[in-house]
Amino acid sequence: MKRILFLFLLLSSLSQAQTWKRYRKEISIGIGATQFLGDLGGANQVGTHVFKDIEFTTTRPDVSASFRYYLTPNISAKAGIFYGLVSGNDKLTGNPARAYRNLSFKSHIWELSAQAELSGLTVYREGHRYDIKRAHGYKNILFQMYGFVGVGVFHFNPKGYYRGRWYNLQELGTEGQGLPGEPEKYKRFGLCLPIGAGFRYGLSKNLNIGLEYGIRKTFTDYIDDVSGVYYDNEAIREYSGDAAAYFADPSSGDLPSWTATGTDRGKPNYKDSYMFMFVTINYRMSNYHKRTNAKF
Repeated sequence: MKRILFLFLLLSSLSQAQTWKRYRKEISIGIGATQFLGDLGGANQVGTHVFKDIEFTTTRPDVSASFRYYLTPNISAKAGIFYGLVSGNDKLTGNPARAYRNLSFKSHIWELSAQAELSGLTVYREGHRYDIKRAHGYKNILFQMYGFVGVGVFHFNPKGYYRGRWYNLQELGTEGQGLPGEPEKYKRFGLCLPIGAGFRYGLSKNLNIGLEYGIRKTFTDYIDDVSGVYYDNEAIREYSGDAAAYFADPSSGDLPSWTATGTDRGKPNYKDSYMFMFVTINYRMSNYHKRTNAKF
């Protein structure tokens, strides 16, 4: 009798250990808010590209759709598409130099990335397949915290508003790009490194909700169309028109030495970043198929 009981407990334990494999695939949708760290707007000081330089009034919406595959109960791989709107405006800072510069932009961000997730804290809820009272053994996640890191590609296209219409700033060469003898215009595709953390709360064995926050480190300084120095504004006007000259230097002109040719327009040593925060709904798909003669 003892041997039979031991064998039963062993088989039950092995079955329980494999339960998570029935729910390895998960689809996720999210909605939330995005932020930007670059050269425009921010704190009342020279731009620092750190969190204290975030201008919260420029927070804009974002959405996501992704697929997650669990390699182990605590390690998963995720691939998804993420969209957000970022913006910046020098009028929102009290720093005199940045406010006088008077630059602004908005850009749609489209990201396709793959991420590896590692759970650091998992709390399980005990239960039973048929919700039999005082029956134990079947578990699903109640609460789970995780961190993630990944790599992706993203597309951006900074725009500026002038006389009733929006212009694509990259096409205008606001720092002299594309003019004879000058560097080519910057690319609007780039690589990003998503890094962040989140948590999930289980509503059932299939459904959970979560909150996720991640920063995207990039290798470009042109998400806001600002990086280098001021170019000869009359040369820009002659080559690309009045709108290009305006976006290159929209200051009042009262302090011409502040925006003279060759003076700093941005800080090329600091690359731009953007942040995504999502409230997510996640559905775990079961790959377990019931059989008419199955016993539980």
